[in-house]
Amino acid sequence: MEDKRARGLVQVYTGAGKGKTTASLGLAMRACGHGWKVLMICFMKGDPNYGEVIIASKIPGFELIQSGLPTFVKKGKPSEDDLKLARRGLQIAQEAIENGKYDMVILDEINVAVDYGLIPLESLLKLIETKQEGVELVLTGRYAHPEIVKRADLVSEILEIKHPYQKGFKSREGIEY
Repeated sequence: MEDKRARGLVQVYTGAGKGKTTASLGLAMRACGHGWKVLMICFMKGDPNYGEVIIASKIPGFELIQSGLPTFVKKGKPSEDDLKLARRGLQIAQEAIENGKYDMVILDEINVAVDYGLIPLESLLKLIETKQEGVELVLTGRYAHPEIVKRADLVSEILEIKHPYQKGFKSREGIEY
């Protein structure tokens, strides 16, 4: 039986290992299975070939919005389009946590967007502080800032111990994207 007081926490999935976005997608599927409305905003990911982008419209209660270019962002040298899309994603996130339409909002790669300077740390901290009580907020990506970790209710750090990349494998469809 769910403790209603525990709904609406802040979760962070960070670290150098694979599985942060995957973990958030698992949460989304679990939540949708219980009738929750879930919004996932993908920062810095604009490629339409991600598996989660392809399947999103077929999952009742799950909505996915990409707010990034399909190319990599250069740390310290984001393009004007990178900055514009990150700001757009943050605006959508702010509206989503205020409008009461969603039970869970996932900000995928938001930690990297902050670390790369696409989004000011202060803006993300404000978003966390203004979140409605019943909204579960999930933040993913490497480099979670200590202030984000401090404010979160759950933090999981995913370590890379071994990865197929180390043997020369490329990204695999259905696994890494």
